[in-house]
Amino acid sequence: MLAVCICLACARQAVPGPPATQLHDVVFDRYSPLSDSAEIARRTLTPLTFLHGQQLLASRGQALGGQPVDLSKEKFAVYVSAGAPPPAGYGLLVFISPGPDAVQPRRWRPPLDRHGLVFVNAAHSGNDAGVLERRLPLALLAYENVRARYRIDPNRVYVGGLSGGSRVAQIAALAYPDVFRGALLNAGSEPIGGERGVYLPPADLLRSFRRTRLVYVTGEDDQGNLEDDQISQASLKEWCVFNVEVQVARRRGHEALDAPALDDALDALGRSATIDEGELARCSARVDRELSSRLSEAEAALAHGDREGAGARIAAIDRRYGGLSAPAIVELDARLTAKR
Repeated sequence: MLAVCICLACARQAVPGPPATQLHDVVFDRYSPLSDSAEIARRTLTPLTFLHGQQLLASRGQALGGQPVDLSKEKFAVYVSAGAPPPAGYGLLVFISPGPDAVQPRRWRPPLDRHGLVFVNAAHSGNDAGVLERRLPLALLAYENVRARYRIDPNRVYVGGLSGGSRVAQIAALAYPDVFRGALLNAGSEPIGGERGVYLPPADLLRSFRRTRLVYVTGEDDQGNLEDDQISQASLKEWCVFNVEVQVARRRGHEALDAPALDDALDALGRSATIDEGELARCSARVDRELSSRLSEAEAALAHGDREGAGARIAAIDRRYGGLSAPAIVELDARLTAKR
C-alpha cells in the first residue's frame, strides 16, 4: 500500500496543469448592450448633459446609440494563466494601458498564474484615445468576449490600469459596478462627484459601487499621484464608499508594478473589507438629506420666479450629484425651461 501511494503521488506530481496561453492580436466579434453609446452616456454623464445631448441630436434628426467601435478593426492581447481553471472559474483582469500598444504581461505571469486570472487589454486604447468613445467601450467588449470564451467567476471580475489608464479604470468601476467587482488603481485616480469631471452614476449603480472593492497602489516616489490618491480617497468617504485598501509600492516612481507588488494588490482585491452597515446607512442618509435640501432650494427659487438663481442651483446639483439626482433634477429642468 505504501508503494502504491508513493506511485500515485509521483504520478500526480508528474502531470502538470495546462500551460499558460498568450494570445496576440486577437480579434473579437461579440458586442454588448453595455457598450452601446447611449448606455455608456446614461451611466457616465450627468442627467442633464445626457438629456440635452439627446435633445440636440433629435433636433438634427439623429439619435444617441449604437456601438462606438468596430470590433473587426480592433486588436486585443489575452493571457490565460497556467494550471487548471479554479473551481468557480477564472478571475478576469481587464487592463487599460496609458500607451497605444496592448500589454504583454510577461513579468506579471507568476502573480496572474497564482490567482488564476485571465488578463486582457486592447490596443490603441491609450491616453490619446477618447474615454467614452473608445477606452471604456473597449474595456467592456474585452470583458464580454473573454467571458464568452472562458468560464469566468463573476465575483472576480476586475478592471485596472496604470496612470491615465487607472483613471479610466476608476470611471469603469464607478459606472459599471454590475460588471466590475473590484478595481486596481495604479498611479492614477480622481475624486468622484463632479469635481474633476467624474460624475456619480444613477442611484442603483451608486449603491452597488459602494460595495465595490477598490485597491490603490502608487509608487512611494510618485508624489503627485500619491497626493491625487488622497484627494480621491477622501471623496470616496464623502460619498460613502468604504471598501478601499491603500498600498504603497516601495522603491518605485511613476511606473507599472513589479510582480511582487501586483501579487500583493491582487491579494487585496480578493479580500473585501468588512463594511459597517450602520455607518453606511448613516452616511447614505446624510447624502440623501443634503441632496433633498438642495433640490428644495432650487424649487423654492423657481416658485419665487428667480429663474437665474434656480438655473444656477439646478446646474450645480446636476454636476455634483450626477445620476443620484435623477429624476428630480430632470423634472426641475423641465419646469425651468417651461417658464422661458
